[in-house]
Amino acid sequence: MISEHVDVLIIGAGPSGAVAASLLHQKGVKVKVVERTHFPRFVIGESLIPRCMDHFDEAGFVEEVEAKGFEKKFGARFLRGSEVCWFDFSQKFSPGWDWTWQLPRAEFDQTLTDILQRRGVDIAFGTTVENVVFNGTDSLTTVSDEAGNRREIQARFLIDCSGYGRVLPRLLDLDAPSSFPPMAATFVHVNDKRRPSGDEGTLITFDVLDQKVWFWVIPFSDGRSSLGLVCPKEHLEALDQGDNTETFRQIIRQSDYYRERFDGLDFLFEPKKIVSYAKAVKKLYGTGYALTGNSAEFLDPVFSSGVCFASESGALSAKLAIRQLAGEVVDWEHEYEEHMLWGVSVFRSYIRDWYSGDLQKFMFHPEVNEDVRRKVCSVLAGYVWDKENPFVKKHDRAVKAVTHLLP
Repeated sequence: MISEHVDVLIIGAGPSGAVAASLLHQKGVKVKVVERTHFPRFVIGESLIPRCMDHFDEAGFVEEVEAKGFEKKFGARFLRGSEVCWFDFSQKFSPGWDWTWQLPRAEFDQTLTDILQRRGVDIAFGTTVENVVFNGTDSLTTVSDEAGNRREIQARFLIDCSGYGRVLPRLLDLDAPSSFPPMAATFVHVNDKRRPSGDEGTLITFDVLDQKVWFWVIPFSDGRSSLGLVCPKEHLEALDQGDNTETFRQIIRQSDYYRERFDGLDFLFEPKKIVSYAKAVKKLYGTGYALTGNSAEFLDPVFSSGVCFASESGALSAKLAIRQLAGEVVDWEHEYEEHMLWGVSVFRSYIRDWYSGDLQKFMFHPEVNEDVRRKVCSVLAGYVWDKENPFVKKHDRAVKAVTHLLP
C-alpha cells in the first residue's frame, strides 16, 4: 500500500478546506487535500455574508474570484406580505466588509480549487476516506480512489472540512443531537427569464410566507436564480404532491410577490430536499485534528451563516495548526472551540428569535431605532465575534428586550 507523508491532511475541498489549504501553503506547510467528488459539483449554500470576505482576502482569493463576475450582494431583503425590511451591509455597526457574493457554489468552489492547484497545492479529487487511526497528534488515513486503489497518508495534523460528509464525526463517533427542532428545505434552480431590470432583479430576498415558513430567491449573474423553501418538516410533508416538481410549483404559487415571475418556468434539475439538516458534535477538536464548517455544526440557512462558519473555522484551524507544527503549545479548547461555539451561539439565538417571531417583529416594525438596526445588521453580516456590539455580547436576550418594548 502506497504511503505518503504530509504535514497537514485536509478532508474536503469546499470553502473551509480551500481557505485552510491556502493559509497553510502560504506558510510553507506541506498540505494535501482529499475530496470525494469531482468539481464542479452542486452544493447548496449560495448566499455568503461579509465576514467570509475577511477569510477569502487573507487566503488570497478575492481578486481572482471577483474576476469571475459573480453577483455582488450588498445586503438582504425580507418580505412579509406588503411589509419590506432591507439590511444594507454598509450600514452596520462593526467594521469590516460591506459586500460579498451570491453565487452558484459549483462554479465558486471550483474557482477556489483551481487557484490552489495553480499555486501548487496537491488536491486529490475522487478520493474517499475509509479510515483514520491516530497515534498522538499523528494520523494514518486510508483512502481509496474510484478504481479501488487504496493508499495511506501519514500526517502530523488533520483538518476535517468534509461538510455534510462528516467524515471524522462518523468515524470517531462524534455526532451529537442538535438542539433545533427538525426543519426541512427544498430547492431548485431556474433560468430567470422574467427577471426585472435594475436592482430588483439582483436582490437576494427572503419572503416570509408564515412565521416558520420562508421562501428564498437568490439571483445569480448568469441569469439563473436559486429558489428554495424552508419550513418545519411536517409542513413540507403536508405540501407533498407525490412529485417533487409539482410540489415545488405549488410552493412558488404561495408567494404573492414572486408567483408571476417564476410560475411555469422550467426547472434546471428536479427539486432537491434536505430534512432534519441541523447538525452538532460532541467536540470540535481532538488530539491531532480539528473539525470545521458543516462537518462540525450546522444551524439553519435563514441568515446564510454556513459558509461563514466554514471559512472562519477553516482559517482558524489552519493558523493554530501552523503554530502547533512549529512546536508551540496551542490551547485548542480556548482558542478554537470556545471561539467557534461563541459564534454558533450568537447565530443560534438570532435563528431562535426569528422562528419565535420576535426578530420578525423587530425587522418589520417601522419604529425601530436606526442604531439598533445597525447592530443587528452586523450580526447578519457575520460579525458575531465583535463583543463591542451589545447585540453580540448579550445575544441571548438583546432582541427580546427590544421587541418587548415595541408597541
